[in-house]
Amino acid sequence: MKHIKAPLYPALLAGILMLFSALQPALAQEQWEEAIQAFEQMDETNPPPEGAILFAGSSSIRLWSTLAEDFPDARVINRGFGGSQMSDLIHFADRIVTPYAPRLILVYEGDNDVAAGKTAEQVFADYQQFVSLVHDQLSDTRIAFIAIKPSLARRSLMDEMRKANGLIEEYAAARDHLDYIDIFTPMLGEDGEPLPDIFVDDGLHLNAAGYAIWAEVVRPYLAR
Repeated sequence: MKHIKAPLYPALLAGILMLFSALQPALAQEQWEEAIQAFEQMDETNPPPEGAILFAGSSSIRLWSTLAEDFPDARVINRGFGGSQMSDLIHFADRIVTPYAPRLILVYEGDNDVAAGKTAEQVFADYQQFVSLVHDQLSDTRIAFIAIKPSLARRSLMDEMRKANGLIEEYAAARDHLDYIDIFTPMLGEDGEPLPDIFVDDGLHLNAAGYAIWAEVVRPYLAR
């Protein structure tokens, strides 16, 4: 019986780790397949109109149950799937973003990305990839990034979130068809801390008062 020589073990281990790293995003994205299929079933039953306004992103979008009431003059589509990161939105874009040919896409991602350990630069790079993907197919579609929000639960991550927001704000300011929506600042009190009364009990997700702030800040961008 032949034995694997000791020097081969590090290479074998490295190969296994590389394979795991390659499979990890796909395995993670499997958890949303049911939600994405549900969106597709909704689209088949009741196709959204082209030229609508698409809200896409993580649970802060998914839980925005008053979208239609907050923006009664707009045709809005909610495609939020909780726990998602920017890379997940990229992965599913050909199923829940570009098929709608929206005139405006409002993106909320980055919150879970930073919480998972991604740097501001990684969040920014992923957003650039999303913008390129969309504009390769829908060159006239406007894309607005809703700033990564401050929260009580993720207070320790605010500096990295602020840095990611700054990179994306600068990127948007230099390009046509891009906007940056600052919901970060109005969610802070005079002490620079997240307002305590705009979150549900988990200190992360918004209550009605929190969404009222978002609606007020977002509203002007829908008319652009």
